[in-house]
Amino acid sequence: MSNGTGSVCGFGIEEEYLLVDLDSGQVLARPSRAVTRRCQETMGEHFAEEMFCSQIEVASPVFGNLHEARSFFTQSRHTLRNVLLDEGVGLYCAASHPGAQWRRQHARNLPHYRQVFDDYQIVARRSLLSGLHIHVGVPHGIDRMQLINQLLYWLPLFLALSTSSPLWSGLVTGYRSYRRVVCAEWPHMGMPEPLDNWHDYQRYRRLLQDVGGLAADGDFWWAIRPSRRFPTVELRICDACPRLEDGLAIAGLFRHLVEQTLLLSQRWQPISNELRWITQENYWRAYRYGCKGTFIGVQDRHPVSAEGWLAQLQSLMPPDTQDAEQAFYQARRILSQGTSAERQLAMLAGALEQGWEQRLALKAVVEQVLGEVCQSAG
Repeated sequence: MSNGTGSVCGFGIEEEYLLVDLDSGQVLARPSRAVTRRCQETMGEHFAEEMFCSQIEVASPVFGNLHEARSFFTQSRHTLRNVLLDEGVGLYCAASHPGAQWRRQHARNLPHYRQVFDDYQIVARRSLLSGLHIHVGVPHGIDRMQLINQLLYWLPLFLALSTSSPLWSGLVTGYRSYRRVVCAEWPHMGMPEPLDNWHDYQRYRRLLQDVGGLAADGDFWWAIRPSRRFPTVELRICDACPRLEDGLAIAGLFRHLVEQTLLLSQRWQPISNELRWITQENYWRAYRYGCKGTFIGVQDRHPVSAEGWLAQLQSLMPPDTQDAEQAFYQARRILSQGTSAERQLAMLAGALEQGWEQRLALKAVVEQVLGEVCQSAG
C-alpha cells in the first residue's frame, strides 16, 4: 500500500532517554513517582519503561512519511521536556552519559527486568545506555532473514551516522560509540548469526530454547533483527541521537534501503563469508572511529571514507522519493559537520583548555546534549 510519496513500507521509531537532574547534570538514581507518572500520563500508549528507573522510551505509531515522524517526535519531546522541567529534570538523548555513575542506578522492579539483571549481573548493571531503534514493515511472504542478509553490509554506516557515546565514567573512551563496546558483553547483541533463511532462524531459536539459552518468549538483541511482535525488520545498531533531524535521516535512509532491496528480491544472493568478514571489520571501525573512519567499500573493496560510502549507497540505490532525498541530504550534513560524539569531545576539550575543572567540563557536555534535545522540541 503506497502512502502517496512512492514509498510502500510503513515505519516506526523508538527513542530511549535518560532522566537527569538539571542542577547537577547527573542521571537520577531513582526518579520520583511523580516524574514517572507524569511521563506516563503525557505519552500514554507510546510510553515504555526501560530496565533502569532512570530511563524511559517513547515508541511511535506507524508512520507513512518523515513529516509524520517529525511532527510526532517534535511534539513528544516538547511535551516531555515541559512536564519534566516542572520537576527539575531534563531529557537526555545520547547513547551514554559522560558521568555514567552506573553503580548508583536502580533496576526497574518488574519480573522481566529482575530476570535480566539476575542473568547478566554486572553486564546488565553497566548498561546505562540509550539507543535508537527503527522498524520498517515487510510485506507478507518475504523471508525476513534473507532480507536482513541483503542489508547487512550497510549496517555499520548507520552506526557511523549516529555515534553519541564517546565518554564513560568521566573518561574519553577512544571510541565514538562506547555503547556498542558494552553491547559486545551481552549475548546475542552483535551482528546477526549467519542464518541463511527463516527456517534456519527458527531452528536456531529452538536449539537455544531446548538447551535453556533462550526463554520461550525471549528475544535476540542483534544489531538488526526480525521483530517478534511486528512484521518488521528492526535496526538496533544506532546510538540515540540528540538532534531529531539526525535520527529522522537515519530512519529515512534505512526505510529507503529496505524498500529498494525489496524491489530487487528476485536477484537476492546468499551472503558470502567474505562479505560477513568485511561487515564485521567495518562494524568495528564504525564504533571505534565513527564518521571519521576509513571503511572497506562495496565497490572493489577499496578504502572509502564515510562520505564515499554514503555516496556508494546513493549511486546503487538512488533516492526516488522526497523522504529519501531529505534523508541523504541530512546524512551528508551529519558527515560534514560531525555526529554528537564529535560535538561532545570538542565541548569537553574546549572546556578543559579554558581551565575548567573536569566535573564542570563534563557537565558542560551534558548541557550541550540537553540543549540539542530542547532545540529539536521546538
